[in-house]
Amino acid sequence: MKLPPGFESSHPNKGAVQINVLVYVDDLIISGNNTAALRAFKAYLSDCFHMKDLGTLKYFLGIEVARSSSDLFLCQRKYTLDIISEAGLLGSKPVGFPMEQNHKLGLANGPLLDDPEPCRRLVGRLIYLVVTRPDLAYFVHILSQFMHAPRTGHWEAALRVVRYLK
Repeated sequence: MKLPPGFESSHPNKGAVQINVLVYVDDLIISGNNTAALRAFKAYLSDCFHMKDLGTLKYFLGIEVARSSSDLFLCQRKYTLDIISEAGLLGSKPVGFPMEQNHKLGLANGPLLDDPEPCRRLVGRLIYLVVTRPDLAYFVHILSQFMHAPRTGHWEAALRVVRYLK
């Protein structure tokens, strides 16, 4: 593929134009270090494919993107509220820590859940939330170990993580 004019660089590292393209199915995020080159690249893609430029990135795959003069901030506030709402815990009292200290989830011997799918779905949603909430990684890791046969204790522990989010 021949690159459009303006993408060549006299030196391979110093002053080189850099364009980053993140692709997810039919959504693209295009960023780079040269505004003119970005415009040319988008025009080139537009000539090759039917596409629409949605402007400055604000939201992608459930992740809100906010920008300051020097940084990008990623947030899943709406996604988190959706998790709390779906779990039916909007009116519940929040907790200060995601999991009880000295939990014994590995030894849980309560009854198996009649329908494990809501528990699996909740833990799956929490796994995606860890993208912007690394503080939850350990707790979600623990919960995910029991998804093959979740018990009531595992479900209650997952709901506690949701109350922590609140």
